Amino acid sequence: MFYKTPEGVSLHYQTHNLASGKPVIAFINAVGTDMRIWDKVVDRLGDQFGLVLHDLRGHGLSGDAVPATSIKDHANDLAALLVHLSVDKSIICSISAGGVVAQGLYAERPELVCGLMLCGTANKVGTPDMWNARIETVSAGGVEAIVDGVMDKWFTAAYRAENDAEMAGIRKMLIQTSTAGYCGTCAALRDADFTESDRNIAVPTLCVAGGADPISPEAVVQGLADIVPGAALHVVDDAGHLPCMDHPDAFTALLSDLAGRCN
Repeated sequence: MFYKTPEGVSLHYQTHNLASGKPVIAFINAVGTDMRIWDKVVDRLGDQFGLVLHDLRGHGLSGDAVPATSIKDHANDLAALLVHLSVDKSIICSISAGGVVAQGLYAERPELVCGLMLCGTANKVGTPDMWNARIETVSAGGVEAIVDGVMDKWFTAAYRAENDAEMAGIRKMLIQTSTAGYCGTCAALRDADFTESDRNIAVPTLCVAGGADPISPEAVVQGLADIVPGAALHVVDDAGHLPCMDHPDAFTALLSDLAGRCN
């Protein structure tokens, strides 16, 4: 399904079980991915919740004619979609860059959020020099120029070796991300800092780190948990940057537990 936002951006989205009246979980992807990274979690959740999934602007099947220039753009996209779907409140399940978008959504529209799962993310991600170098590389050579390094950091060597068919699909998903969409989101991440606004978060919040994640290791995620009032930290042992994919049972259990604490 597709929805055109007030800014004219076509968002690709899917819903499950919304008519049930059960609590709703809305998912936000990592940069360079689309909603398929949540497939294993969605399968395990079954019909326990209503679900909303979407591809970030410039990712998957969502439009990139108007690239995101700030995290606020991505947050407003999701806010508009939730309003369109008549979802008053939802638990936001996010990962990596999606976690920054989740923080931005709460800063802009806290009334839409009843809980936050922030995985592999931080209140401020990386440095301007790091993001500028990434943007320069991708602008010159497309996402394919960074794909090997990204895949090595997203998953452990053992998981990659044991799941080569899945890795081929994830690699293709990453390469197919548009240059405009990827670089626009990198620029948005470069300029985002939610350190101060995160101190005002007043919903149940779970910060999750992959025990083998070199991108957002435990210490980084702990720093986020220390800022958000009442936030808890959980480390998924042996998981890489995307534990929703390499440890879906543990990830889904954490999400279900958080949802049980949300009103």
